[in-house]
Amino acid sequence: MLTDEQIEEMMGRVRKLELKARRLVRESFSGEYLSSFRGQGLDFDDFREYQHGDEVRFIDWNVTARMDQPFVRKFREERELAVVIAVDVSGSSDYGSQNLSKRELAAEAAAVLGFSALQNGDKVGLLVFADEPLTFVPPAKGNRHLLRMIREILTVKPEHPGTSISNACDFLVRTLRRKSVVFLISDFHAESLDKPLGKLAFKHETVALTLRDPLEEKLPKAGKVVMLDPETGLETLINTSNPNLRKSYERLMTRQREGVASLLKKHGIDSADLRTDQDSLPALHQLFKRRSRKRVR
Repeated sequence: MLTDEQIEEMMGRVRKLELKARRLVRESFSGEYLSSFRGQGLDFDDFREYQHGDEVRFIDWNVTARMDQPFVRKFREERELAVVIAVDVSGSSDYGSQNLSKRELAAEAAAVLGFSALQNGDKVGLLVFADEPLTFVPPAKGNRHLLRMIREILTVKPEHPGTSISNACDFLVRTLRRKSVVFLISDFHAESLDKPLGKLAFKHETVALTLRDPLEEKLPKAGKVVMLDPETGLETLINTSNPNLRKSYERLMTRQREGVASLLKKHGIDSADLRTDQDSLPALHQLFKRRSRKRVR
């Protein structure tokens, strides 16, 4: 149970995030978001005469019979999207060797994405998960709705701090009836990613935002230290002065990153790396620009 002082401190962080996200969306992201993400459905617009190359399935036979020549139904793209932001709040998300923890970085990214979506008339929802889905907020509109989402990301405390991206993906596949845009925000330190990511990407337009911290990727030379796994509680004494150990650790983390990148590419999932030691805006800009270029082709 949070104390009044902790609640007030948390709400102060939420308000600061809101102000920052609104400014970023206003100055940078609104147009890029609009060109990167479009509606998933088609709304009926009008009829027109059949032209060579039109799909036969769009012929309206009632109008064709009445006009004595073939007419097809015209459609316009549905603008409104359902955007769902899925955030990993497992034990490792609370780590951060720089100004922000990975959870705070995820909340900041979620705020920017959420306000971008709302400004363009889209609905936004949230899934917070660790070893199992913890909180699901169905897609809706409104600033108060989004602020509730950001508060959930920052305050939810999982009973079990492990990570199961598989359970999160399965939940989204079962729960989201309409095709949606899913932003999956995690450090992806988890097992069994291939099939769950494939199922999610098959049903929904999926974008992965990978959370990184420099000290998790490269050990400093700091002598003997005790390393604690925040998800299992396992403590290990290691000697970081050993160059072979540092190189082995770096190779292990490189293989992990390359393995995740390979799976995302395999399933056609766009991705960007967000780092606790860097501004996340350039990475999000590049992601949106890549998506815009792909849609123009």
